[in-house]
Amino acid sequence: MTAGRSPIRVLIADDNRSVRKGLRLQLEAAGGIRVVGEVANGLDAVRVAQAEALDVVLMDMQMPGLNGADATRQLLAEEGDQPAVIVMTSFAVDAYITDAIDAGAVGYLLKSYDSDKVVSAVEAAARGEAIVSTRAIAPVLREFVRRRGPDPDIERLASLSPAERRVVSMLASGVTANEAIASSLHLSVHTVRTQLQSALRKVGVADRTQLALWGARNRLDGEGARAFD
Repeated sequence: MTAGRSPIRVLIADDNRSVRKGLRLQLEAAGGIRVVGEVANGLDAVRVAQAEALDVVLMDMQMPGLNGADATRQLLAEEGDQPAVIVMTSFAVDAYITDAIDAGAVGYLLKSYDSDKVVSAVEAAARGEAIVSTRAIAPVLREFVRRRGPDPDIERLASLSPAERRVVSMLASGVTANEAIASSLHLSVHTVRTQLQSALRKVGVADRTQLALWGARNRLDGEGARAFD
C-alpha cells in the first residue's frame, strides 16, 4: 500500500462460510485491503453496507432472504456515496448477468474460474473500473450492445486509427483470441497485439476485457465500427 493511502474497505457477502473465510484470507494477505466484515445473506449485506463506509462489496448472487441482485439494487438506491459491488457466483447464466447489470454491479466474477482475480478486481472496482469474468464476457457484450449507451465517447473514438478500431471491433463482437482476430483481419498476431496495446493506452483502460466492454458501449461492433472509418 502506498504511504498515506487508506486501505480499500471491503464487505464479503456469501452464505458459504468457507468461501467467506477464503476470500478474507486472500484479500487481507494482499495488503492495502481491509475486510470490514462478513455476512451470510443479502439483508445483512444491505444493513452493514449502510452502517459502514465501504469501498467494495463482494456479493454472492444466490443467498437466502435477499439475493445478490436485489441486495445490490436496494443498496445502490440509497442516497450518498455507495460502494462498488462485484457480484460473485458459480454460474455464467445470462439471466444472472443481466440482473447484476440492471442492479448496478460493476463486476461479475465466477467463484471457481476467477479466484485468482479477486484482489485485482477489488482494486479495479475501487478505482471505478468494470470487471467481468472472461467466461461471462459474451453475454455481457450482448447486453451492452442491446442497450447502447446514448453518447459515444467521440474523443477517444477519434484517437483510434482505423486499424485499431477494427481490432477493437472484433473484441466488442466477442472475438477475444489474438489468433482469431489476426485470421479474420488477415494480420499477423504481432500486429494485432501491437494495435491492442496502442488502443488500451489511448482509451485508458487496464485490460482487453474492459476494452471490449468500452467498444460495445461505443458501438464498435460490426456495422458500428465502419461508421467511424
